[in-house]
Amino acid sequence: MAVSTVCESPVVVPSPAVGGITHGRFTISTHLGKEDDSKTIYCLPDPTNDSMSVSSVTQNSTFCLRTFGYNTLDAVPNYQHYSKTQMPDEHKRTRPSLADLRCYMMEMGQHPPPMNEIRPDDECGKEREVGLSNSKLAEEPVRFGWIKGVMIRCMLNIWGVILYLRLSWITAQAGIALTWLIIIMSVIVTSITGLSISAISTNGKVKSGGTYFLISRSLGPELGGSIGLIFAFANAVAVSMHTVGFAETVKDLLVEYNATIMDPTNDIRIIGVITVTVLLGISLAGMEWEAKAQVGFFFVIMVSFANYIVGTFIPASKEKQAKGFFNYRAEIFAQNFLPCWQSDASFFGMFSIFFPSATGILAGANISGDLKDPAVAIPKGTLSAIFWTAVSYLVISATIGSCVVRDASGSLNDTVLVGSTDCEGIACGYGWNFTECAQAGTCTYGLINYYQTMSLVSGFAPLITAGIFGATLSSALACLVSAPKVFQCLCQDNLYPGIGFFGKGYGKNNEPIYSYLLTYAIAIGFILIAELNMIAPMISNFFLCSYALINFSCFHASVTNSPGWRPSFRYYNKWASLFCAVVSVVIMFLLTWWAALIAIGIVAVLLAYALYKKPAVNWGSSVQAGSYKMALAYSMGLNEVEDHIKNYRPQCLVLTGPPNFRPALVDIVGAFTKNHSLMVCGNVLIGPHKEKVPGVTSNGHTKWLTKRKIKSFYAGVAADDLRSGTQMLMQAVGLGRMKPNVLVMGFKRNWQSDHPQNVDNYIGIIYDSFDLNYGVCMMRMKQGFNISRMMQAHVDSSTVVAQQASTIFQSEQGKKTIDIYWLFDDGGLTLLIPYLLTRKKRWRNCKVRVFVGGQINRMDEERKAMITLLNKFRLGFHEVHVLPDINENPRPEHLKRFEDLIAPFRLNDGFKDEAIVKDLRKDCPWKISDEEIKNSRTKSLRQVRLNEILLDYSRDAALIVVTMPVARKDKCPSTLYLAWLETLSQDLRPPVVLIRGNQENVLTFYCQ
Repeated sequence: MAVSTVCESPVVVPSPAVGGITHGRFTISTHLGKEDDSKTIYCLPDPTNDSMSVSSVTQNSTFCLRTFGYNTLDAVPNYQHYSKTQMPDEHKRTRPSLADLRCYMMEMGQHPPPMNEIRPDDECGKEREVGLSNSKLAEEPVRFGWIKGVMIRCMLNIWGVILYLRLSWITAQAGIALTWLIIIMSVIVTSITGLSISAISTNGKVKSGGTYFLISRSLGPELGGSIGLIFAFANAVAVSMHTVGFAETVKDLLVEYNATIMDPTNDIRIIGVITVTVLLGISLAGMEWEAKAQVGFFFVIMVSFANYIVGTFIPASKEKQAKGFFNYRAEIFAQNFLPCWQSDASFFGMFSIFFPSATGILAGANISGDLKDPAVAIPKGTLSAIFWTAVSYLVISATIGSCVVRDASGSLNDTVLVGSTDCEGIACGYGWNFTECAQAGTCTYGLINYYQTMSLVSGFAPLITAGIFGATLSSALACLVSAPKVFQCLCQDNLYPGIGFFGKGYGKNNEPIYSYLLTYAIAIGFILIAELNMIAPMISNFFLCSYALINFSCFHASVTNSPGWRPSFRYYNKWASLFCAVVSVVIMFLLTWWAALIAIGIVAVLLAYALYKKPAVNWGSSVQAGSYKMALAYSMGLNEVEDHIKNYRPQCLVLTGPPNFRPALVDIVGAFTKNHSLMVCGNVLIGPHKEKVPGVTSNGHTKWLTKRKIKSFYAGVAADDLRSGTQMLMQAVGLGRMKPNVLVMGFKRNWQSDHPQNVDNYIGIIYDSFDLNYGVCMMRMKQGFNISRMMQAHVDSSTVVAQQASTIFQSEQGKKTIDIYWLFDDGGLTLLIPYLLTRKKRWRNCKVRVFVGGQINRMDEERKAMITLLNKFRLGFHEVHVLPDINENPRPEHLKRFEDLIAPFRLNDGFKDEAIVKDLRKDCPWKISDEEIKNSRTKSLRQVRLNEILLDYSRDAALIVVTMPVARKDKCPSTLYLAWLETLSQDLRPPVVLIRGNQENVLTFYCQ
């Protein structure tokens, strides 16, 4: 049943007596009801416009009016007109369509009563009460601000065991100066990445999915999907890495107090499994509980920092001095300011060890769906976290390098008198002699030897241990939350098969329970391995891949200059983003070159899969904007260069009508234009302009072509007849140099029974194409091209896409022949099109035979001359046949058939009065006079004879290509011309292609 249009459905306007209607100051609207006494708003129906379904006005029964001295259906700007979502218990507002604005008319004197866009209390008070009562049943999801949701989460993820256990060692090796340089370099990378994240996250409404969402919506589903999958996996494995770090610290405490559970390896496994299970319970309890746990960890870490800073001012005891701690000393700061490399240590080695601690800046963005306002929270929280963590790293590096010497024995017996000559090192001035162990390399304490130096310096060592616990557990918890959130969004986008099950959400926060369990299983698996030295570099490289792509996303979106790139965060630079993207890739190889290659390889495989599958999503990515900009630039560039014969391509305008009506015509042209030249399927919709316009703008035909894997454009025009519509297409289709130069059409099989005017228009199209310097390609199949009787055209319907009829041109052609009858020199188009066909896989095994006319006494010379010419063209056509009998008279029965063919269209003017003949010629220009038959007899005989030759030589060919005869304009009636084409191609089993170039060279044997 057809859907009625807006114009077909009368809409009733309520009378001014309806209660509860109030006047607004600027915008007014009214609800319509059928029960009210009112006038009818009417419009003439448009029964052919199937694309106009029930409009927004009918659906909402709402008029949007504006008080500018008159009433209008135009809607004022409104947030809901652009929003894809709506609040609960709220009707979504939509602006009236162009059809509504143009179609609806009001009777004279009818004035719909105004009404505020926000309904008054007495009308909607009850509804509001119901909505409030319902909202109590469905609790609001937990949403976080920028501090709790992003800043604290990022700071906890950046602070890790490297801060507590490796920063002092890096300071000892690289010195305070180079350590600060390492920290600053890392901060520059993370800060630029933070600026890029801020720009992307403020360029539109951000939903759940975090890093994957930002990259996929910027660079498209192919890159976004690949990085999203490995990023989710990296976070899942990172859970096990941080948990094992916690478990190893607990194991060391157990060993210290002689309270081991089993052996050290199994202790790590047991503690790790118990820990990650507890963390999973916190996560499943809800984001609110997880956030409370993170705040608790943050408090513990802040206490441990305060404990450390206080410890640097507490006078060092003898035990601490023996281990190298002497409070703040200028001499110690000066000595530790410069590097002191040991063994294979280097600057980039220290950088590779420190940098992974800076890869936690995405923790806040990863829960973007749980933030109150991601566009505000992500930039503010991420950049604040980077700043404060950078300050903490710099302060701790400077303070610990000012208090602790590099080497210390830890023995209370290594005291010495101040000023002793047999003592070396800065500790001698403080009464300690560490010379022996320093020279022997046996010192167990000091910055360069003791990883627990922060505990040594602190006021109360267990608080540093608590800080380590807080850092590892908070990082593990953040990763345990990030991985499912990212993976859920990836699953819901259906980019990869078999993972949709994990995208289902539960509860008020739409928690991905199954994704949590999958993350838990992956974490348990790697915890049981208890050896993460091989997988840890992969995790860092996966994070760096994300950094690189985020920065590249910001750069690419900026450089494409898409009008849709309008981030509210302005403090970014596209070149800085590109620089940071390159640096991120370089750092990947500096960290671990083999892990970088593996990470890039995995991304490449996933990218190739996504490119092959072509996900049916459209997010308006910067890749699309870049493609448009590149296409525009190249198209403009083509205009600056004149055409050259070497670069000639047959760019075809194919008169297919609806492409699904003539699939064979589409397939044969698509075969020789695919990946080589332009193809446009033209459709002339004949009839009143108003009725046919919706079919012109249809995209259903384009989808049909895409599904059939035909690389073609679609262009439709509405015209009064076929000829005028084709003239429009030939003159208007194309862009610069990329415009058609060959008109392809099917043979008019019903020309004898059709109205003569249509026949005249059909032949007129050929004349018009020659006038516009087009080549012409006419195709004929025994069974015809038009299958419209078997197909149904539904504009903008999935039915169009589903109807994919098979044709002979979709199958392998085997070892048949392609016979080319190059009878007249048209510039070489008759040769070029078959050559392009033979480059395709389905036609590759076909043997090409070239037939030319000649004289019987010069056959060898003409054959050698033609072979020489073909060799110069480098077409690979070597089999040439000369037809010496082409000018012989046809058989009488065939000649009789031709005469019978044109008999109904003869004027028979030899026995009529001249005035009568003149009137007939004026009214029926397609009639053939006796003089025209006489003048054209030689040419008519040639077409009959050619048909006999085709039947003799090419009965079993895969394709027959013949040079199309050309009729003199205004000297040959359309019916006579069509009789020639009919006679030439009739009774042939193979498809026949009649080609005539525009008499300009399309082939050359010169190299310039």
